[in-house]
Amino acid sequence: MSSLQKSMMKSHLPPMVPVSAARDGGNRKGRQKDYVPTMWNEYFEEKEDVSLNDDQTFRVYFSKRDKENQKPLLVLLHGGGYNALTWSHFTTEITAIIDCQCLAIDLRGHGDSRVANESDLSANTLANDVGEIISKLYPESAPPIMLIGHSMGGAICVHIASLELIPSLIGCVVIDVVEGTAMEALASMQSFLRSRPQYFKSIQQAIEWSIRSGQIRNAASAKVSMPGQIINIETGKLATNELPLSDAHSDTSSSDSISVFNHSTIAEDEEIDNASQPQNQQSHSNEKKYTWRINLSKSEQYWSGWFDKLSEKFLNLRVPKLLLLASIDGLDRMLTVGQMQGKFQLQVLARCGHAVHEDRPSEVAEVIASYMIRNKFAETTGDFKQHPPCC
Repeated sequence: MSSLQKSMMKSHLPPMVPVSAARDGGNRKGRQKDYVPTMWNEYFEEKEDVSLNDDQTFRVYFSKRDKENQKPLLVLLHGGGYNALTWSHFTTEITAIIDCQCLAIDLRGHGDSRVANESDLSANTLANDVGEIISKLYPESAPPIMLIGHSMGGAICVHIASLELIPSLIGCVVIDVVEGTAMEALASMQSFLRSRPQYFKSIQQAIEWSIRSGQIRNAASAKVSMPGQIINIETGKLATNELPLSDAHSDTSSSDSISVFNHSTIAEDEEIDNASQPQNQQSHSNEKKYTWRINLSKSEQYWSGWFDKLSEKFLNLRVPKLLLLASIDGLDRMLTVGQMQGKFQLQVLARCGHAVHEDRPSEVAEVIASYMIRNKFAETTGDFKQHPPCC
């Protein structure tokens, strides 16, 4: 057994993602540069804070807008704990192959959105928030809207559509969430949340953890989305507000970055180490600079409400529907029957994690673009070849 393998067994850390290692040729200093965060404006045209009233402001990101509101608008909703920047690479990919515009929203309690009651994450509240944001942005006439949501965001898309909160809705895309498997997973959710690191020493360390733990398997996506999931403990502001990093902060030595993973303030992901690892409360303050933007464990009372009767609601939607999964094993009986009856389109993208749209943004963009072209919701911008529907 090599010294590297022994070290990993001792620290309970996963090996580096092979693709990332291949990209830098094993050069440790070169690999560290991959953890320098990137900014939102490399992927979106503009950002805006939408105020619904004095105590509700939601951060949204736009691709290039269609001033005449003729092009279809893809409204993108992230999963629990994520943020709007999770759609960065997907937005770049899909706007390059079909004529559309994208709107990514930081939901209540996430990202740079600020509301008086951030703890209310009920399905109805989140759905109504999105409906009001759309009404505020398009008070007279909204463009044709396609709702696209990942995990919790996918469930909220279904709630929005079933409540008919968006009159111009033309379709609904749900990514990697199924009622049966989601409800089963809730039993172990608190254990998973406790197993995650509670603090990070730097933004780069948070990005590195997300890649090494397998939470995000695409390093380029992790660099733009992970800073939107953590806040600076001292300032209380989202880490994205500190970007771009100065040269002094972006050129952290690789040895320092890697070594902090062995410190007891960093707990391993439950999928990496099933053994219980106690938190060391005597950590140095300089190793607790960043923490999670939202404490998801406190929202447990709303979890079941996100997914309750989700399959039934999804099948009963009056608009065209697409379900995109990371594994066919997650399909429950009701959806299996519905898919055989042709009530919705199913697409499975293997070899990726739960964050399908981050791990494989180009493939997800191709699937959704093909779906929209097939339903005559959008037109291609070039020589794009449609992705055939299949499992």
